[in-house]
Amino acid sequence: MLNRYWILTGGALALASLLWAQSGARVPQTVDEVARPGGVLPGNPKIALVKVADGFMDPTNVANAGDGSGRIFVVERVGRIRVVHKDGRVQKEPFLDLTNINPLGSDVQTGFVEQGLYSVAFHPKFKDNGYFFVHYASLPFNGDGVIVRFQVDKNSPNFLTPERTKQTAKVLMRMPRPYYNHNGGQIEFGPDGYLYIGSGDGGWEGDPLEAGQDLSTWLGKMLRIDVNVDDDREAYKIPPSNPYAYAAKEQLMSLFGISELDFSKIKTRARREIWAYGLRNPYEFSFDLKTGDLWIADVGQNHWEEIDFQPASSKGGENYGWAKVNGTKCFPMTGPNDKCPIVGTLPASEYPHEIPYPGAQPLKDGHGCSVEGLGVANYGGMKGVYLVGDWCSGRVFGTGWNGSKFVLQELAHTNLQFTAGGYDENGYVMAVNCNCFYTADKGATGNPPGALWRIVPANEVPAGAETARTAGAPVETSSTGPFQLRNALDNKPIDFTKMANDRVTPAVAQMRKDGTNAYNGNRGAISAGKALYDKWCASCHLGDGTGRMGSNIVDAQVTYPRVSTDAGVYEVIYAGATGAMQAFGDRIAQDDILKIVAYVNSIKKK
Repeated sequence: MLNRYWILTGGALALASLLWAQSGARVPQTVDEVARPGGVLPGNPKIALVKVADGFMDPTNVANAGDGSGRIFVVERVGRIRVVHKDGRVQKEPFLDLTNINPLGSDVQTGFVEQGLYSVAFHPKFKDNGYFFVHYASLPFNGDGVIVRFQVDKNSPNFLTPERTKQTAKVLMRMPRPYYNHNGGQIEFGPDGYLYIGSGDGGWEGDPLEAGQDLSTWLGKMLRIDVNVDDDREAYKIPPSNPYAYAAKEQLMSLFGISELDFSKIKTRARREIWAYGLRNPYEFSFDLKTGDLWIADVGQNHWEEIDFQPASSKGGENYGWAKVNGTKCFPMTGPNDKCPIVGTLPASEYPHEIPYPGAQPLKDGHGCSVEGLGVANYGGMKGVYLVGDWCSGRVFGTGWNGSKFVLQELAHTNLQFTAGGYDENGYVMAVNCNCFYTADKGATGNPPGALWRIVPANEVPAGAETARTAGAPVETSSTGPFQLRNALDNKPIDFTKMANDRVTPAVAQMRKDGTNAYNGNRGAISAGKALYDKWCASCHLGDGTGRMGSNIVDAQVTYPRVSTDAGVYEVIYAGATGAMQAFGDRIAQDDILKIVAYVNSIKKK
């Protein structure tokens, strides 16, 4: 397996094209060529997610240093980077801690779930120079994104002291962030040795700044810079091969004798750092370690998620269409038959939300809500397959080239809430998950911890390893034998031991005996259940049960048939299901779960 780092210097694009095998994949030319769920990848690969380590607070990124140490670095939203050693041990002391370098408090803004420490990238020559780079929302700069270089001490390669952190900090960029969302965040070195930066459109919704198509701003872009400067007082250099490196240069005005093509290259307000544009929120992207192809997971608006492909041969300058379009769909969408021009480069693949257009009936399968790029798999029968995980549904999709077109296959439906991915030193794709709600965020250290996972071929799971739970056949109500509360994922009996000293009230005893809820129709219990629902459930399902994160409460749009029963709802709240539907048995007393179920039953059904 190739090492993830390309030891190349600036201007090495020609060399890169010689070193990296061509994938043969081609960007779709028509809407019909864009892949959607339902395809089958070559070889129909089977995967499993094996837990490597856990205990991470809102993890947002994964990387390795490419130095032969086998270490994996997990980024935490709060402003820390944790080291997972080759043996799976999580180092107690953070590799980097930005919460203790500012005398007034943390240097990282974490006031909203999309803010925090986004990612880390290690210099291709990290083993020699000790340089690594981070991107985070700066608290002193009111959430602006800063990209900062630090340098490890060779005598202390696993830990930077606060003094070392401040001493070696070099700020390369500060990107204004007018709103607290759509910050992008991923940074990564490409096969050309340049640092690539994913930057969202600045936030709110619908690109009110019109940043996606505006070449005068860094927002809504992929940026590319050269961090190898001759004078370290200089922040960075512009790669001369950037598509707009000279578009805004001062020149004499000529009106005649100049071709239209020459005139089209003059962009007097273009930012020289831009590599590609027309992106909404490229939170995660990945390079194929074998081909150098670039894949971008661009988080969509209300109805579709977008996955973009840029071949290694690209000279940059692609326009991915936002906010004129969202993938292949018009923006704004008003119905299933919207007509609009396709602007720019089409995505390789896309997948829908549960409501694929306004007024649509909810989809039963193959949907999500927020695409999180993981990495490109070149193992287990997969060749250049870009893996993404969905934040809401827990689905893992793979996009790959089948020799004539891209296909998109659902490879797993897990109980994980994916946030990001990366690679280990052997080229295996890694993933991290959080347990963080969007509108009921408890802060960067208040949510239940997440974990680090390695994606492996299903037949290579190590003996005794813990794997992510996945949805199999829908759980049906058994008509034979004694009543048994079961897990919605694997139909195994639930072991009610999550919360210490959880009381078995008469109502709980009745539910366990026959699956009926003694609180149905009880006004006092329903009132208490509403308060509990508002606290724990409404952030995703809304107060009236119409929220579209996960199964809908009021119109029987459910993944598991048993959820149509009180026992099924009880099972899912206690033990969890796929995606963002976490297990709450360690936080909500069983008696209170029954009150929530009673309240849900009181909501008017559609």
